[in-house]
Amino acid sequence: MRRVALALGVLLLALVVALGAGVALTPSRQPVVPPASEQVDVEAMTQHLAEAIRFRTVSAARAEDVNREALDGLIAWMEQTYPRTHDQLIREVVGGHSLLFTWRGADPSLPPILLMSHMDVVPVENEAEWTHPPFDGVIADGALWGRGAMDDKVGVVGILEAVEGLIAEGFTPQRTVYLSFGHDEETLGEGSLAAAALLRERGVRLSWVLDEGMVITDGIIAGLSAPAALIGVSERGYLSVRIEAADAGGHSSMPPPTTAAGRVARAVARLEAEPFPAGLDGPASALFAWLAPEMRQPLRTVFSNLWLFRPVVLSQLTQKPSTNALVRTTQAVTMLSGSLQDNVLPQSAWAVVNLRLHPRDDQASALARLAEVIDDPTITLSPYPSGLNGEPSPIAGDVGSPGFDSIAGAIRALRPDVLVAPGLTIGATDARRFIDLADDIYRFMPLQLTEPERAAIHGTDERVKLENLALFPAFYRQVIRRGAGA
Repeated sequence: MRRVALALGVLLLALVVALGAGVALTPSRQPVVPPASEQVDVEAMTQHLAEAIRFRTVSAARAEDVNREALDGLIAWMEQTYPRTHDQLIREVVGGHSLLFTWRGADPSLPPILLMSHMDVVPVENEAEWTHPPFDGVIADGALWGRGAMDDKVGVVGILEAVEGLIAEGFTPQRTVYLSFGHDEETLGEGSLAAAALLRERGVRLSWVLDEGMVITDGIIAGLSAPAALIGVSERGYLSVRIEAADAGGHSSMPPPTTAAGRVARAVARLEAEPFPAGLDGPASALFAWLAPEMRQPLRTVFSNLWLFRPVVLSQLTQKPSTNALVRTTQAVTMLSGSLQDNVLPQSAWAVVNLRLHPRDDQASALARLAEVIDDPTITLSPYPSGLNGEPSPIAGDVGSPGFDSIAGAIRALRPDVLVAPGLTIGATDARRFIDLADDIYRFMPLQLTEPERAAIHGTDERVKLENLALFPAFYRQVIRRGAGA
């Protein structure tokens, strides 16, 4: 027994040493950059965003339903509000109402960069539930309220404020800077498609792209005492799949053992019982490699030693929808259809499952897996038509890549209290239209959010804190200086 106890003690000591070594060998990856400040007009940023919100540029599922009057009004307002930008940059209207600006660089041999945001907003379900009307741009209680305050007129106005201010100071970019503002990002994405097609036609090759996507998380990531700016280095793919079963139909008083609706229901049940595999690879691996050294104990030890704690970490991450989406392809059944009458057997029944593809998967492998899990030769699977369907984006470079260094450096220079880390963008953005035109694509905006505040994106009482607004033009000014300056 003494020998067993001694052996166990030695093993325990070895484990403690190994865990300690894991912590010691995981140094901080945070960029060390000199502090910087930018002279921005916070009042102008606030008032201009409030004015932009008042244009009801609500997205529409069909191009013919787009609110052209609101978009025309917003575009005319931009021209009046940012005269230097419209004087110095070339503005083109593409895809109907989307905008592409070109700020010529002094050295045309340098590959350009592209900054993006979008002008359209999602609909409001019930305006009566809002504390302040969603399209009034009300400033109250330390915040600016309205649809688009977070997604994503704040990005459009922040970029324009930055460019207008830099021009006023006499700044000239060394490399060309493009600005792309889509008018239908929330639905069709035809504006960004047109902008990408125009650049492609002109033979433009971009160094890197920055679009919306991820934010500065505040108290959302367990174990961190500081806010963390997550820079999206990849974007999940999108695939909706129609699951269909055919049958003879007939009267429900003499049914067969199973119906088309029953077989579709069984297929759905099988999919929900067997989700896609989860894993800590790609952007998830990079995220925790960057944040582990900054975590409080015991999580610092846990995330610095994933060789041991990987199963525990994965188990915890998959329990929460927001982190589950980080580690696997997700699937959600969103549509169901069967017979049109309660006493009629369906001749056809179908469901639609929406997949958000992790970078480790692609559309073909996802379809094959659905067929394997459903395991029913009477079920047919086919892509459901959607303008959002697309493969996961390539994973952009982090430290040492010009785009990442410019974005991370801008954050750390302006907000040394904020950590930075690469991450995976869960939703779809217009940036995916430019994948073949750029070496790297990033998705981030300097919006600092707590968990409750994040729920207001696309929801009721969307608003942005006034104290956060100054960071937008300052951040984009720094990004342009670092990414396109001398």
